[in-house]
Amino acid sequence: MVLTEGAGGMVLSDEPAASAAEEEMEDDALSSGAALEAFGESAETRALLGSLPAVHGERAAREVAEERFRVIMDKYQEQPHLLDPHLEWMMNSLLDLVQDEASPPALVHLAFKFLYIITKVRGYKVFLRLFPHEVADVQPVLDMFTGQNPKDHETWETRYMLLLWLSVTCLIPFDFSRLDGNLPTQPGETRIPIMDRILQIAKSYLVVSDKARDAAAVLVSKFIVRPDVKQRKMASFLDWSLCTLAHSSFQTIEGVIAMDGMLQALAQIFKHGKREDCLPYANTVLQCLDGCRLPESNQTLLRKLGVKLVQRLGLTFLKPKVAAWRYQRGCRSLAANLQLSALGKSEQKLLSDSLTSDGDEDYDVPEGVESVIEQLLVGLKDKDTVVRWSAAKGIGRMAGRLPRELADEVVGSVLACFSFQETDKAWHGGCLALAELGRRGLLLPSRLSEVVTVILKALTYDEKRGACSVGANVRDAACYVCWAFARAYEPQELTPFVTAISSALVIAAIFDRNVNCRRAASAAFQENVGRQGTFPHGIDILTTADYFAVGNISNCFLVISVFIAGFQEYTKPMIDHLVSMKINHWDGAIRELSAKALHNLTPQDPEYIATHVFPTLLLMTLSPDLHTRHGAILSCAEVTYALYKLASQTNRPVTDSLGEKAVQSLKQIHQQLYDRHLYRGLGGELMRQAVCILIKNLSLSRMPFKGDTVIDGWQWLINDTLRSLHFVSSHSRQQIKEAAVSALAALCSEYYMKEPGEAGSAVETELIPQYLAELQSPEEMTRCGFSSALGALPNFLLRGHLQQVLTGLRTVTCTSPKDVSFAEARRDSLKAISRICQTVGVKAEGPADEVMCKENISEVYSALLGCMSDYTTDSRGDVGAWVREAAMTSLMDLTLLLAQREPVLIEAHICERVMCCIAQQASEKIDRFRAHAARIFLTLLHFDSPPIPHVPHRRELESLFPRSDAASVNWNAPSQAFPLITQLLGLPTYRYHVLLGLAVSVGGLTESTVRHSTQSLFEYMKGIQKDAQLLESFSETLLKVFEDNLLNDRVSISLLKMLDQLLANGCFDIFTSEENHPFCVKLLALCKEEIRKSKDIQKLRSSIAVLCGMVQFNGDVRKKVLLQLFLLLGHPFPVIRKTTASQVYEMVLTYSDLVDADVLDEVMSVLSDTAWGGELPVVRGQRNHLCDLLGVPRPQLVPKPAPGS
Repeated sequence: MVLTEGAGGMVLSDEPAASAAEEEMEDDALSSGAALEAFGESAETRALLGSLPAVHGERAAREVAEERFRVIMDKYQEQPHLLDPHLEWMMNSLLDLVQDEASPPALVHLAFKFLYIITKVRGYKVFLRLFPHEVADVQPVLDMFTGQNPKDHETWETRYMLLLWLSVTCLIPFDFSRLDGNLPTQPGETRIPIMDRILQIAKSYLVVSDKARDAAAVLVSKFIVRPDVKQRKMASFLDWSLCTLAHSSFQTIEGVIAMDGMLQALAQIFKHGKREDCLPYANTVLQCLDGCRLPESNQTLLRKLGVKLVQRLGLTFLKPKVAAWRYQRGCRSLAANLQLSALGKSEQKLLSDSLTSDGDEDYDVPEGVESVIEQLLVGLKDKDTVVRWSAAKGIGRMAGRLPRELADEVVGSVLACFSFQETDKAWHGGCLALAELGRRGLLLPSRLSEVVTVILKALTYDEKRGACSVGANVRDAACYVCWAFARAYEPQELTPFVTAISSALVIAAIFDRNVNCRRAASAAFQENVGRQGTFPHGIDILTTADYFAVGNISNCFLVISVFIAGFQEYTKPMIDHLVSMKINHWDGAIRELSAKALHNLTPQDPEYIATHVFPTLLLMTLSPDLHTRHGAILSCAEVTYALYKLASQTNRPVTDSLGEKAVQSLKQIHQQLYDRHLYRGLGGELMRQAVCILIKNLSLSRMPFKGDTVIDGWQWLINDTLRSLHFVSSHSRQQIKEAAVSALAALCSEYYMKEPGEAGSAVETELIPQYLAELQSPEEMTRCGFSSALGALPNFLLRGHLQQVLTGLRTVTCTSPKDVSFAEARRDSLKAISRICQTVGVKAEGPADEVMCKENISEVYSALLGCMSDYTTDSRGDVGAWVREAAMTSLMDLTLLLAQREPVLIEAHICERVMCCIAQQASEKIDRFRAHAARIFLTLLHFDSPPIPHVPHRRELESLFPRSDAASVNWNAPSQAFPLITQLLGLPTYRYHVLLGLAVSVGGLTESTVRHSTQSLFEYMKGIQKDAQLLESFSETLLKVFEDNLLNDRVSISLLKMLDQLLANGCFDIFTSEENHPFCVKLLALCKEEIRKSKDIQKLRSSIAVLCGMVQFNGDVRKKVLLQLFLLLGHPFPVIRKTTASQVYEMVLTYSDLVDADVLDEVMSVLSDTAWGGELPVVRGQRNHLCDLLGVPRPQLVPKPAPGS
């Protein structure tokens, strides 16, 4: 047995306990909600409280102690009762510090702060009774107030706790005047009675801006209702508070604070005071409250306190009594319940009759009650939930003291909230009030039929507002009403409504858009199953649709719904709800899910769907409302296909299920939309997508439309949609394109085949040439659409046109200056080429116009491999990555196809290029594409049915990447990917391409990628330091990469950064012993060429670092490197001169043999003291001086040619 937590409590389930992995995925709050069993930090808390005298003087230590105590206490926020056994010793140890006269003020404040933290977690009501409250405590507590500054915002906790303490000491059972005799007086000093002092303190703190105001209200409620104080001070205090209230305005912040304090105090007095004491003042307070016009205030708290006070006044007007007429289900006492169950029916009836014989009719209702109830009903419609909730509780309390007829009128007024003229706020408040009345037994069973009707409406309440809707709170509150009713009524009272309520809750639990509403409905259903026991198939349903299962909306619509619809009581209500409420929903995702849900539910009741639902859907396709039309067309498509699948099981056509009229209506949908111009404008996007899905599903359902004019209309729509994709909003472009392409594929397969495997001549001659022409469109999206369309064509249409189609698509994959940014078109054409290859198949000696064969396979490989070097960038970033990703996938699909069918077509040089290009992508900087490339690389390597021929270094690769480890590596993580990929540097065939990819990663910007790629490269370099031949080979490859990518900034700048790292880490130390090593000479020549006439700051800075690293090489090359650096010291850009000077300074310090000892100080002085950002002639003079000191020839200015020479 495991516990499953729902919003309505805990329920035992027979399911096995979840695994550790599943438990970790659960919400923290849920999984750890009941984890604590006791206060486990008792010893640490004792030590912490004991350390306060030592730490209070040092700010850092004090804050650490306070924060630690907060962390400990906050842990028990949800289970504060665990603190109860420890509260007394914690309070005593803190109050000892407070009461110790030797304690400095800072320590006292800290002790009170700790007391407040405990109070915040446990609540002040529990805490109050633990304060010392002897007669001797009154004077010391009052004396502590003299040292308080109400405006000191650092110490408000002290004042808050003192007021709470004072409110307890007020409860001593002696007249305060008896304490006044003990007051010592100085000559000339007037003695203030203790009663006046307390009242003065309370009044002064009722108008402060901090939390002490709340404690002052508690103090007033305890103090004013004392018998001795009540006689002397109550009238004057109420007069003062009402005057303050009347003279305060909620338009100013001071007024809001004062009103808040007064309202809290009055509400507390009327709550705790005796009715006979408060009744004389109630009317006056009510009139003053009416004058304040609180409902007009925009302060939520004031309106809430106003409602709270109004209900307290109402309860004061009415005698406190339990309504004898109320409905009771059992008793609170278990023993009483057992006694009742032992009595026979007749005795129970007699007992209940005696309870209800109280005479209501001779009870006069005071006149103020009507005003109170009216204000509470207005409060139910307030814009804030807390106000509505307070009003709902007030109505419940008031109705419990009213005679039956008047209470029934209140119920009628609450039911008036459920009008469609009312806002969602009124519906929400009405639901809360009904739940409260039901909970208290004040909704008699005679009213249930009306109440259940409105609650069922509230369970589906959803009102569109602009681009979204309101009503989730109403539906949630309606679930709460159902939950409350389950606990309030006997099963026989709710039996007539079981079918409606159970269906409505199931529908809300699986079809509500809001996850909180789904969970609330699930909890309410669970409560009804447990308490009522009358819900059909309750246990089966709640174990499937539990709190966690309803969290995923797709799972609810597409999986759970099918299970529940298997119980016939729920099938039709669920289908009807989808048709009436969900397929016209404002959220497109819900409409699409609803259509799919109808598809899944069709097998449960195909006859009902075909005879009742389908005609309704067809009528809705003509609706003027866009959302209704969209949802209805999608639903028609899905239901038709579902009926076809059912009919095909018995070899019948779908027309048998639908009937001729429905078939004709389906055929006319496109023409009706076209005639009404509904494919245009903003709604046109939704219509095109929906009708494309309809075309696809009707084609798959083999509708008898072959040769009909409707096929031409459908073909026009598909073509026009693909042609006008650039007019579609970017977020729905892909979805509409996919819908149109899948519609085309289904349409062609079903309606364009003349004989098996042969196309109709008219289609063949028109369709492909038309599509190929569109591939030259100046609009990128049009190219995307028609590329994908060509890729989706069936084999019989491609036969005889294969070369033509492949040539057209290959043209789209080529990058030309005018369409360089058309990355998406290139991506889609690559996908189309791959799909066509799969469609037509492979035959080595087959005709080139019908299958993939040795004549055309090399051209396809050439196009795919060409796209592997697409690095186009625009404002969106590296858009070429989409092309490379599609090219990699297509290469894999094609190679696997050839390996399975015609391995002889895979040539060695092609296979080598494929593997090398994918290895390069697997070492580049973008995580997602690197991971994609690595997975493809391993798929090709490990494919064994049969193995792919000619994979270079297969044996070494299989030892580097064992099949067993392939699944465990996370290629997205640089820390796991790069150590494996860099091992390919040891294989000569892959070295060039991997190094090219690594250059981009090592010189990249992402910190984790740079770090792990650099570490992996250094690990490899460390391993080859002693192998001169391997290092020579590596350096040659590195220079080859540089040479091939000269002036290609994407690679060259990153490569310079990588070279800087390699040189700085001594990776080429073995070359420094040889004078003028070819590596250094070649590298210098390439660097000079790269930065010649460059104005790229980043490139120049990277080259400076490389040149400084090259100084470690011996021979003439060193002088040439220094000359390049001195040229950069005289560069026109000040930032480059400064960077060069700084780097050269560090270089001179690093390589001590570079400068003779006798000029070292002067060289360092010139480098550090010269203002390299200054005037160019001055700077160049200093630069020339450095040249002389180091024996480097001075750079000569090249004279500019004279104009016209």
